[in-house]
Amino acid sequence: MCGRYTLRHNPQKIRERFDVEDIFDVGPPRFNVAPSQDVPTVRQASAREMVNCKWGLVPYWAKDPAIGNKLINARAETLLEKPSFKNAVEKRRCLIPADGFYEWLKAKKRPFYFRLRDRGLFAFAGLWG
Repeated sequence: MCGRYTLRHNPQKIRERFDVEDIFDVGPPRFNVAPSQDVPTVRQASAREMVNCKWGLVPYWAKDPAIGNKLINARAETLLEKPSFKNAVEKRRCLIPADGFYEWLKAKKRPFYFRLRDRGLFAFAGLWG
């Protein structure tokens, strides 16, 4: 997942796109969602549900929840090897609804915005703790 993203769609659009039964008001459009903020998350219980989760994975064994501020991205190449992610990837996967994200050109610290051509909803693969 990137370091910042946008979510401008309302809960009804999220419900339709991800076939979610339980939804809540996600608030006004968000153009700069950042790590450590609460974010709408779609996960599977008996049915798909939308819940609010804090962005940043706190492993079950962590003594300090602030570690979640650093664990915001997982690399596919090492996902099953890292103790921080291994248990979650096997048992607690989720979707993070979004409609765009930012990547930075590091040399100039300049953000570039990426979105679908139709400006529709998509999801990041996520893990929850």
